[in-house]
Amino acid sequence: MTFNNSKTIISIRIKLFAATVVLLAYLTLAYVIKIIKFPILGLNDTLWTTILITLWIILAFMPMVLNYQYISYTDEGDYLVFRFFNAGIVGGKKNSVEIKKSTFAGYKIESRFFGLIESIILFQKFQEGVAKYPPVFISAFTREEKTKVIKSLNLHTPSV
Repeated sequence: MTFNNSKTIISIRIKLFAATVVLLAYLTLAYVIKIIKFPILGLNDTLWTTILITLWIILAFMPMVLNYQYISYTDEGDYLVFRFFNAGIVGGKKNSVEIKKSTFAGYKIESRFFGLIESIILFQKFQEGVAKYPPVFISAFTREEKTKVIKSLNLHTPSV
């Protein structure tokens, strides 16, 4: 099985782009061209500007705060492969975890911040013991994507 969460990440990027266009259009119409007349709905221009900028900041930084990552996963062949990078406004370095199926020792799912931040920690057997990989954040996965990955990992987890 091979899949990635590119649709979710692209959706986040499109929403941020749309919010940026709306904010810039508002600022241009309200302060440069001065077409918008205040008060609107009883709120002055400073309050409207504060509200719109606050909403934009929340939308822009939410993927970073919730550790959204683009993740490509495959279990085809002899390896379990996770390729991932941060999907926030400031992208991170690209990472890859490749574990040979015969040395896969299992996984653990961690949940923080009321279940909004979820991660998978992978384990691999070596002669010296079991290695623990850094977390792969699955917060941006849909419920179906999480189910697919967990089913796949369960298929390859050794019985105790």
